[in-house]
Amino acid sequence: MRKLLPCFLLVSVAALSVILKADDETIESIVARVNNQIITHSEYLHSKEELKKEAQQQDPVNADKFVTDHDKDVLRDLIDQQLLLQKGKDLGITADTEVIKKLDEMRKDMKLDSMEELEKAAQSQGISFEDFKQNMRNQIITQQVIGKEVGSRLVIDKGDEQKFYEEHKADMEQPETIRLSEILVSTEAKPNDSSDEAQRVKAAQAKADDLLAQIRKGAKFEDVAKKNSDGPTAAQGGDLGEFKRGTLAKQIEDTTFAMKVGEVSDVIQTRQGFIIVKVVEHHNAGVPPFSEVEPRIQDALYMKKLQPALREYLTKLREDAYIDVYPGYEDTGASPNQTKPIETAAKDPNAKELKKKKKLGLF
Repeated sequence: MRKLLPCFLLVSVAALSVILKADDETIESIVARVNNQIITHSEYLHSKEELKKEAQQQDPVNADKFVTDHDKDVLRDLIDQQLLLQKGKDLGITADTEVIKKLDEMRKDMKLDSMEELEKAAQSQGISFEDFKQNMRNQIITQQVIGKEVGSRLVIDKGDEQKFYEEHKADMEQPETIRLSEILVSTEAKPNDSSDEAQRVKAAQAKADDLLAQIRKGAKFEDVAKKNSDGPTAAQGGDLGEFKRGTLAKQIEDTTFAMKVGEVSDVIQTRQGFIIVKVVEHHNAGVPPFSEVEPRIQDALYMKKLQPALREYLTKLREDAYIDVYPGYEDTGASPNQTKPIETAAKDPNAKELKKKKKLGLF
């Protein structure tokens, strides 16, 4: 599924003369003007390339069709974003705090010690860190404007939810699944470990028994897993993910599918060592009850209502703005009630004073 609003690179340029002319040679051309900002041809081409990359990542088989279907909307999306960014400025949304928070989360996920290391990592991949941060800021601002100006005004009632549930029961049918977390105490030899296999097995079992005792006494399973598990999921608190019946080893499946949600197993011996398993979720086969899928239904209805409401909002922003699309390009989101900016008869060719040009019969 395509992102709601792709995060395109958008560079604001103050002086049109700098962009248009350099020693009487054109070094950049303008595609559209949105109030006091411009969209350049290079930004337009960049967005087209991003569209192709997105299509290849999401569905390589149908990428060409995706590009053909959406290529005509590239300029529309760029204008949409510029209008939302300008609205964000009017609303006082800067996203500075959110950008810092997201960058720090990214740094932690990459196990880097500082922001300088994150910047170096970006540069090593040929990415401008400043452009990357600006793209992130633009995305956060546009999403906040959408949430505040459009999403917060959508109304989804229980009747809509129940109707959606009844109409989509066939799509919701699911097999029996279980979500598990584990703590593994390995019996494999560690570097410089001179003990024999029997000693390692005995020590591993003793450690597993002790960890289980800690959990039975009230220690949080996820905390014990992060600190003590030898498994690859230790950092995630032992989260193994979801499994259907028939996909686990019989011993584990027979044990876990008979357990209740939140229950922790006894110590189980496997070829890798000793494990302790916790049942996090258990979904029965068939159509889940309404209460279980209600959050998903709310999300589906929200997105269904958001798209037309957002388009209506963006149309209004267009009608309140000065937008000039240059010959050879098309804004597929344009409103028939839009007006073009016209320059005043100022002597200075760089003058930016604009006045609204009324259309007969519309105002």
